[in-house]
Amino acid sequence: MSEEKLYVVKTDEGEFLSFSDDGDSVWNKAVGHFEMDKQKARSWAYNRGGHVVTLIEEPELVEVKDSVSELLTRLRRELLHGDSAHCTYYYIDNLNNQHDMSIEDIFRALYVGWTVKQPKRYVLPMNGTDYHSGTMHGNAQYYAVKGTGNWRPDAIALGTDDAVKHGYTVTQSDIDAAPAWVKAIKPLEVTDDDDEV
Repeated sequence: MSEEKLYVVKTDEGEFLSFSDDGDSVWNKAVGHFEMDKQKARSWAYNRGGHVVTLIEEPELVEVKDSVSELLTRLRRELLHGDSAHCTYYYIDNLNNQHDMSIEDIFRALYVGWTVKQPKRYVLPMNGTDYHSGTMHGNAQYYAVKGTGNWRPDAIALGTDDAVKHGYTVTQSDIDAAPAWVKAIKPLEVTDDDDEV
């Protein structure tokens, strides 16, 4: 986040002060002239009307894991409700030591907000299982998927997009905890918009 600010002169009707190529001032609903010197912007407002508006850069949210988001939510609740200092210390200490989050990042997250980092997703196409399916009207393939706690090799899809659409995606932690036959499959990373990377 930059500490520099930009200033623009604006009217109550939503028009911005702009300058034409020959230096004449004009009021424009779509664009305005930005200035880094606040004193100069004040001078324009004084001489031409309007008022100075400070434009600030929106701060970047802190990206955290889901478990950290839960702790930050609890910490924020503790701070807002004035609960015991012991609990507040517990959350800050936990975030700092157990989750390797700096004190600066903890307070930045509390101040500007945070977003939950989504884990990379993969599909597991099984080699040598592709075939033409008349009933599915295309080239189908088997994928390894994690069902309700168990892995199975019989999920069929018409390519990667179809596998994602059917929910056949897994995370790296799923793969790490999987049986050897699943770990032998080359994972194919997919993006949130169902396209291959």
